[in-house]
Amino acid sequence: MNDNARSERIESAFLVLILAVVAIAAGWASFTHVHDWTMRHVPAGTPSAFGWVNAVISELVPVAAFLTIRRRQRTGAAIGYPVVLLLASAALSLAAQLAVASPSPSGWLLSAVPALAFMALVKLVFATPADSPPPPVEPTPPPADNQLPAEPEPAPRARTAAAIVPVPAGAFTRLQTSEVNHR
Repeated sequence: MNDNARSERIESAFLVLILAVVAIAAGWASFTHVHDWTMRHVPAGTPSAFGWVNAVISELVPVAAFLTIRRRQRTGAAIGYPVVLLLASAALSLAAQLAVASPSPSGWLLSAVPALAFMALVKLVFATPADSPPPPVEPTPPPADNQLPAEPEPAPRARTAAAIVPVPAGAFTRLQTSEVNHR
């Protein structure tokens, strides 16, 4: 294995580790914010599990919508509904983050970081080479001075169907008779 391949594998392993740690931390903070916000606004006696279920739903629906958008783009299907679902669920998640924050710009920003980080990681993880600019194309070197450019091959000629000419009755018999006389 060459050094480039080894470096690539090590970098990939570290990237996966970093993404996993950040996703777990951002998910925990974001889920906790949604749970706490939910539990503040439900009737007394509602089990805490309801808050966690709400957190799972509101945090994972944007991920599912994003994946559906990508799949539909590959197949050429309409993406309108998944985009609306993505925006609505992302707005709900951010609303939960802001609702539990201290009422100040810094409180709102700090509270929104987990949800924003989670959304950014989803985009980073599922980005494809098509999402990034294509690699530069190297120009083709011009031919040497003593070489002429290759002549393009002529296009093949189209074949035409043979014309069918009607033969008058008895012509074949006359032809055979004249052939026998010449022998």
